[in-house]
Amino acid sequence: MLPKTETRIWDAARALGYRANHSARSLRAQRSQMIGYSWVPTQPDQANHILDMFLSSMVEEAEAAGYHLLPFPYREGEDLVGAYRELIESGRVDGFVLSSMNYNDPRVPFLQERQAPFVAFGRTDAQATFPFVDIDGAAGMRAATEHLLERGHRRVAVLAWPEGSRVGDDRLAGYLAAMRAAQVDVKPEWLAHSAGDFEFGIAATQRWLDGAPAERPTAVVAMNDTLAVGAMSALLRQGLAPGRDLAIVGFDDTPMAQYLWPPLSSVRQPIREAGHKCVEMLIRLLEKQPIPESQILLPPTLWVRQSSSAPAG
Repeated sequence: MLPKTETRIWDAARALGYRANHSARSLRAQRSQMIGYSWVPTQPDQANHILDMFLSSMVEEAEAAGYHLLPFPYREGEDLVGAYRELIESGRVDGFVLSSMNYNDPRVPFLQERQAPFVAFGRTDAQATFPFVDIDGAAGMRAATEHLLERGHRRVAVLAWPEGSRVGDDRLAGYLAAMRAAQVDVKPEWLAHSAGDFEFGIAATQRWLDGAPAERPTAVVAMNDTLAVGAMSALLRQGLAPGRDLAIVGFDDTPMAQYLWPPLSSVRQPIREAGHKCVEMLIRLLEKQPIPESQILLPPTLWVRQSSSAPAG
């Protein structure tokens, strides 16, 4: 068909209100038009704004292309691939978006062996051989730490995730790189590892505040905003002021960050862009279309607010 003829046909179709019948298309192609996605559930008493933004962006991108998102539970251990096997064998999904990636993730070889299309939100290691979209956590933490160093801080502590967490290790590498570049030694007691909850942020910061004034940190960088808010709470309980008595920077820039007092400096992830790109790339795989870039690393942005803007005393 000539390009001009095809254009006239589509113009006429739009004028008549024609809409493609995706059900008929999927029957012809033996496709479900469904994308499978699972994630680690949030605790009932906690909100997860990052997950909400990621999910909504994926739904928008999928719907625009005639697909839908099928969520299913994330199971730890040996059952991790069970749901994927069932969905593949039943033909209920055409492909997957993976998240909560970690080292040696068993889902990757499982899906590769079965030639099941997938795109990961995150990596397993630096030599990842599968399509992924990720956010450069190391760059984000480095920017946050460099900001504190530029304000004159030399005793910069970090509220970190558990050792062996792929995302946590990536972010910690950014902190350590910034400290090395500034030729600042990192004391072991300045590194506090936890699951990233509010209570740990309070407890770890309290331990630092109980130390000798000449030895305790003057600044803290946290791997998520929840830990950072815990650190702020520990200060307030002692009549101290975040930003003045201890500089604090979080990570994620959740909606609450700008409404706290003082407003929390934080690293903002391009999470909506990540969700759109994951689904866009997967649909290109499903539709046998060329993929300009199969491994995308998105840069985060540091937003400086009053919790860290004052120079070191």
